[in-house]
Amino acid sequence: MKTVAVTGYKAFELGIFDQKHIGITYIRKAFRQRLLTLIEEGLEWVIISGQLGVELWVAEEVFALKEKSPHLKLAVLTPFLEQESGWKEATQSYYREIIAKADFVDSITKRPYESPQQLKQKNEFIIQKVEGLIVLYDEEKQGSPKYYLEVAKRESEKREFYLSIITPYDLNVIIEDEQYNSEQ
Repeated sequence: MKTVAVTGYKAFELGIFDQKHIGITYIRKAFRQRLLTLIEEGLEWVIISGQLGVELWVAEEVFALKEKSPHLKLAVLTPFLEQESGWKEATQSYYREIIAKADFVDSITKRPYESPQQLKQKNEFIIQKVEGLIVLYDEEKQGSPKYYLEVAKRESEKREFYLSIITPYDLNVIIEDEQYNSEQ
């Protein structure tokens, strides 16, 4: 597999309002584990849409992974132009740091926000371009990843498509491992 998209909840959907929140560490580790396996199998590109939360945290993880896997690249395909325009200044600054380090950046609809249809188009476009999706998702707490996941599930019925769902259980295993290892 050469290309995989990653997504998950927006930070506010997880109740995370601070970049130093410990939950981000566990989310990044969960994605890191999945990405490392795919890198060993030839992964070259990680694709995000630049959404606040999981996607940008994974972008940071990709940058860290590039130190040992310099062939790995990050593409940011935003659903529309200037998606960060309504965000707080600190958030815009963080987003721009990620964008500046990305290997490829483009907007799918080539115009500013007009309707939710652009988000749907983004999900469909990216899923058609990649060979798989890694998503942080909880069946009991739906939210924004639900729509991306639905498109990925439909795609997996048409062709061979890697779909990896990181669940709250997966995060709990990482937390328990960390706690166990810190007690040793």
